[in-house]
Amino acid sequence: MRIVVDVMGGDHGPEVLIDGVRLALETSAHITDLFLVGRQDDIQTAIRNTGLRDRRVQIVHASEVLEMDDKPVEGLRRKKDSSILRAVELVKDGKADAIISTGNTGGIVAASTIRLRQIPGIDRPAIATVIPAPENEFVLIDSGASVECKPHHLLHFAVMGKIYSQQVLGYKNPRVGILSNGTETNKGTELTQGAYKLCQMANMNFIGYVEGYDLFHNRVDVVVCDGFIGNIVLKTIESFARGLVGWLKDELSKNPKRMLGAMLASNALRTIKRRMDPDGPGGAPLLGLNGTVMKVHGSAKAKAMTNAIRVTSNAVAHQINQSIRDEVAAANARVESAKQPQPA
Repeated sequence: MRIVVDVMGGDHGPEVLIDGVRLALETSAHITDLFLVGRQDDIQTAIRNTGLRDRRVQIVHASEVLEMDDKPVEGLRRKKDSSILRAVELVKDGKADAIISTGNTGGIVAASTIRLRQIPGIDRPAIATVIPAPENEFVLIDSGASVECKPHHLLHFAVMGKIYSQQVLGYKNPRVGILSNGTETNKGTELTQGAYKLCQMANMNFIGYVEGYDLFHNRVDVVVCDGFIGNIVLKTIESFARGLVGWLKDELSKNPKRMLGAMLASNALRTIKRRMDPDGPGGAPLLGLNGTVMKVHGSAKAKAMTNAIRVTSNAVAHQINQSIRDEVAAANARVESAKQPQPA
């Protein structure tokens, strides 16, 4: 397996990410080649500082970085030697199987879509973010790649989310729901109502509409929405999780009795903190493209990169793109068949 890591664009610089690469390679014998893409001098310095000594590692020089405040398409046109473009081209040229990047999300989506193109039958890619809940993990798709959608795009998101939940997270028959403002069939928008009808035709455990209340009560495993709504949901969850941790610390330290209670509940609190750790999943895959693309959050540190390599390796090993290609084709065929006039 051959993996490309774009080590530029993160908040903490390439050294932290390369340390995560070092840790991943220590337990990943199945990786045959790992390409580090970015400014060569910066990468070489980071390799020395982290003690990375692995013959599988190769440096691919890229003189430019797509910054977070760059407009994606315009930035890619101006910065033709950017690290994300060089990384994507390695997959396009068949030299690597997957890309991992902490960079500009819009830039990653644009570069991957332009260079790799969508899987046949799919119009829009989607970011699948794994969200921990008390009793399960659910996939939120799309969480930011495709803002303007049509009903058949949400159908494709549902199929892709279902496959990711099955093959990477291990859910045998994941429950798929469309995020709406209520569970009644007359709720929602023209987009969600159209997607509802299409998802009923697909070969999946479609449970209909779900609302925000359902997400953390083990009622759904794949939550489908457009990228605009999904990104708002994702950032709200992340913000609330961070705020809740700080809130608990403040309240539990206000008097000796609460501090004692916190000490007694320390194991439970540690478990919750571990489950909520954004570095745990490593990253979120950009699904629907001819290649495996993993977006890692910009503030990622070594642990996140190590986990991202693990999750990316699993996605490649399970050949989820082939499954997506087959199941989307089948779903599209069912929809087209339903449109045909029935014999009298």
